[in-house]
Amino acid sequence: MYTISNDSSSSETETHWTVVIPFFNEHAFIASTLESLATQDVPFVLILIDNGSTDGSGSAAAAACRRLGLRYTLLVERQPGKVNALTTGIAQVGTRYVATCDADTAYPSDYLRQAGRLLDGGAVAAGACFVSPGADPQEQARAGRRIERAATVFPRQCHTGGAGQVFRTAALRRAGQFDSRRWGYVLEDHEIMHRIAHLGAIAYSGAFRCTPSPRDRDRESIRWTLSERLAYHLTPGIARDWFFYSFLARRLAGRRLTSDRIRERAFQTQDGAPQQSAHTILQEGRLAA
Repeated sequence: MYTISNDSSSSETETHWTVVIPFFNEHAFIASTLESLATQDVPFVLILIDNGSTDGSGSAAAAACRRLGLRYTLLVERQPGKVNALTTGIAQVGTRYVATCDADTAYPSDYLRQAGRLLDGGAVAAGACFVSPGADPQEQARAGRRIERAATVFPRQCHTGGAGQVFRTAALRRAGQFDSRRWGYVLEDHEIMHRIAHLGAIAYSGAFRCTPSPRDRDRESIRWTLSERLAYHLTPGIARDWFFYSFLARRLAGRRLTSDRIRERAFQTQDGAPQQSAHTILQEGRLAA
């Protein structure tokens, strides 16, 4: 592991926020995601984790950060799977709060400020509502009301994906953070919220929102079935460990829906051999003012 730094004047103690973005082959989207994050009205530290991209995504991300004046750390985690990439990124976090973001999602300029309001209010985690690209104010309001109603009915459940989740860093680590030995499957966003709900409230607000890209996915389904979703909602909280670690884990394992299946293509070296497990810190840049 090695580090290349071109700025040692700023420290993570100057901000409450770290944004963590794992990615694999997101060359077409990652620059626009970073452009949206560069408009944030609160300062943050940025950690990018390249999970073995073969399309130059890492170089594109670094170039975008330099152009936008973002202080960043770019890591490479060669062990395939989003959970492994998140584990590597979270290990580097030194701020009070952490946001897990996706490399194909747009974030409004008040994204971290709205998240901070929810966490400052006492929640250990919070989730953003997803709005469609080009949604008008009425559509955004409807999306906000839907997630707020769902959270009222099921307050200890996950109602948004990992692209829109934020945490108190101490609580995330106390819950065991992302760990493929504990949960190496898809739906890691729901499983982590299950664990962190043991430590306090999860907050949702219609004012806290982001916009995932509407792109097509050329992969087999990684979603849970209708019966699994119904079981999630109907299983009482006292039995939720059983739901995840006995019921759902066994079913996902049977369908081979491990964390690496989230990616668009297999993780391979150019000669077709699996990549070795390792991670590297490549670069650090500059924090936006």
